[in-house]
Amino acid sequence: MDSALTAVALPLALAVVMFGLGLSLTTGDFTRIARQPKAVVIALALQLLVLPVICFGLVLLFDLPRLLAVGMLLLAASPGGTTANLFSHLYRGDVALNISLTALNSVIAVVTLPVVTNLAIGWFDPADAGSLGLQFGKTLQVFAIVLVPVALGMLVRRSAPGFADRSDKPVRILSAVVLALVIVGTMVAERENVGGYLRDVGLPALAFCLASLAVGYTVPRLLGIGQRQAIACSFEIGIHNSTLAIAVAISVLDSVELAVPAAVYGVLMFPVAASFGWLITRNRTVAAERDEAVPAG
Repeated sequence: MDSALTAVALPLALAVVMFGLGLSLTTGDFTRIARQPKAVVIALALQLLVLPVICFGLVLLFDLPRLLAVGMLLLAASPGGTTANLFSHLYRGDVALNISLTALNSVIAVVTLPVVTNLAIGWFDPADAGSLGLQFGKTLQVFAIVLVPVALGMLVRRSAPGFADRSDKPVRILSAVVLALVIVGTMVAERENVGGYLRDVGLPALAFCLASLAVGYTVPRLLGIGQRQAIACSFEIGIHNSTLAIAVAISVLDSVELAVPAAVYGVLMFPVAASFGWLITRNRTVAAERDEAVPAG
């Protein structure tokens, strides 16, 4: 990929996205976690432990090429994206829980993302594995590109809350545009291979998206979590930060091919998440109407 895009555009794009996340956060979003620990623990267990296992199983099931397999695990290790908050709002989820989970996930990902990625590289052992891997220096890069813009955004919100509120919508729109441009840039850079990549990783990415949303909703419900919180967990777990995965793949690991699964996922997750949200809210409405129709006594 063009060096200017790799060295400047991608880190800048991710900084915009993470700064926008920071603008929506306060320290209260972290302390709120203590007031709903059950939902947070369940969501984090699914995000950090169950999803990588599901992704690993799908990678083996579809027999993906090694670099694409590592790219899928990199995607699985990425935290929830800020778009999860929007989907949760649209489908009446607990947005406060989403914000808290996004904040906590973004911090934890500084540790878990390098661990999962290095384990995947060690297992699949791609041909150019010698140049891959998130060693200490590269892990510091992940720390810088994830937490520094978030911290700056939080500082702006604390010192100028009115400005942060006014900026929230424009920054969200800009973040969506940035994600689209990053995906297009990745696909253009690999235009000669994009057809093969879509054939290789399209179905696994779709299956992973559906599995993430479904597990994120059904497991909390089975464990006694309320409907609104389950919806929040579903979108937080099912909508990954594709921009982060792409930036780490290209800017940190210097591999466009590793970024392809995240780019494909970034295209698929919006219509899939919208359809999933419509389905669960429709079922809830139908169930409520059925209960109302049952005669009392």
